Amino acid sequence: MVSEQPDNAAALAALQWLIDAGADEAIGALPCDRTALPEKKAAKRSAPGSQQAADPSAAMAAPPGSPAAASPSSPNPSPRGRAAANLASASETQADAQRLAMAAGSVEDIRAALEEFEGCPLKATATNLCLYDGNPEARMMIIGEAPGAQEDRQGKPFVGPAGQMLDRMLAAIGLDRSQVYITNLLYWRPPGNRNPTPAEIAACLPFLERQIELLSPRLLLLTGGMSAKTLLNRSEGILRLRGRWDDYRHPRRDQPIPALPTLHPAYLLRQPAQKREAWRDLLSFAEAMEREGLEPVKPAPAESS
Repeated sequence: MVSEQPDNAAALAALQWLIDAGADEAIGALPCDRTALPEKKAAKRSAPGSQQAADPSAAMAAPPGSPAAASPSSPNPSPRGRAAANLASASETQADAQRLAMAAGSVEDIRAALEEFEGCPLKATATNLCLYDGNPEARMMIIGEAPGAQEDRQGKPFVGPAGQMLDRMLAAIGLDRSQVYITNLLYWRPPGNRNPTPAEIAACLPFLERQIELLSPRLLLLTGGMSAKTLLNRSEGILRLRGRWDDYRHPRRDQPIPALPTLHPAYLLRQPAQKREAWRDLLSFAEAMEREGLEPVKPAPAESS
């Protein structure tokens, strides 16, 4: 009998298809056969005295956060599995997020609070927390949407191709990362870079509001429709919002903060013709900096030992 040799070309083609479909991160130690016939699954469940968790291979194959992975028969279910299996209600999640955010007295406290927070399901599938980059002492804050694949790997916002585009945009008006504070609306990457759900945005929003409260920026640059619509409480798309100054009203601040929506750098990579509009927005932001008397803030030099 002739043994079948693996078709490497077909395997690579299947892998590329998965990557193109957005499945570019592994979230389980073992693959899960999602093409198994329903009859076979039903027969397993209906077998006398059988329990799905009693089969070690089935428990290992279950994706993190599934009922099998977090079943009581598992001796040490993972923290991620426990978090996904015990998702609180929306009101409880909001209360927990507000409690943790308000207890934070610095950006690093917010990082510690987010490490403790279990109310956002994205945490279970992300590799790293992406909180901020840049200078916490800067008076200009850039707020994006959500981390991508490279941001998830490095644990910083705007470090992939979109981040390189942002660096060029800042350089065009004489700025760099040491002179601005960069963060996102969400702090964990949505799988496959999908759009986050309203519940995921609501879970992360108290931590962004706390950052704004602690850092007291004078100007906000909102990149992308998601951050602009959320913070400005608007329903229009980014192509209508961009270039129009608006006031961001913080729930615990008396004075509004001027905010300028603009196109996300990732969108500019896909639509280079829109760079002209983004350039107009950057010029408007530079003019606002001049009106506000904002000088770029350089980090303090390191003390020599």
